[in-house]
Amino acid sequence: MRLTLLATLLAASLAACGPGAATDAPGARSGGTQSGCLSRAYPEIGGPVSLTSSLGTRVTEADFKGRPTLIYFGFTYCPDVCPLTLTTVAAAFRKLPEGMTPPQTLLISVDPERDTPEALATYVSNKAFPPNLLGLTGTPEEVRAAADAFKADYARVEQPDSMSEYTMDHTSLLYLMDDNWQLKTFFTHEDTPDTIAACLQEVMQ
Repeated sequence: MRLTLLATLLAASLAACGPGAATDAPGARSGGTQSGCLSRAYPEIGGPVSLTSSLGTRVTEADFKGRPTLIYFGFTYCPDVCPLTLTTVAAAFRKLPEGMTPPQTLLISVDPERDTPEALATYVSNKAFPPNLLGLTGTPEEVRAAADAFKADYARVEQPDSMSEYTMDHTSLLYLMDDNWQLKTFFTHEDTPDTIAACLQEVMQ
């Protein structure tokens, strides 16, 4: 039953990032309830990654063990869903109690053709995004392997009449990994800063 639910959720969370895509792109309803938050630890999600950071260094999952990590798959040319998600995370972090350290936040690009480490470095420096946001990219094979480990999907969509020429549809979930790089919970784009902050306080105790 849980595997069926997981497959349904991941399939439903594929967000359209093309022009005119709704900021409330279709996704499974989380309701923001604590019971839902605490029941989203699927052992099938997560695995090794080997990528290049926006700082120009090679990283693996080992570099992020020892602290919680929040992971999002997106890309810098995404006009609405990605920036909305990242600003929501930033707002959630501001709601955390004083003294509580937010999880390290990673943006793994699903558009390695355009998202070089340099392009990601510029993008993640946006003041509206989480201050600890780190971009990750790699070869197409490395990015696909990372996405597969998280059961995340993405696909290139040609837009010949657009200046950007193409966009990327991709799974729009936030994955919270614990300090052992095991999935603790995840958030959909229906979660709000309030529900994310409340869940983080619950699961990071």
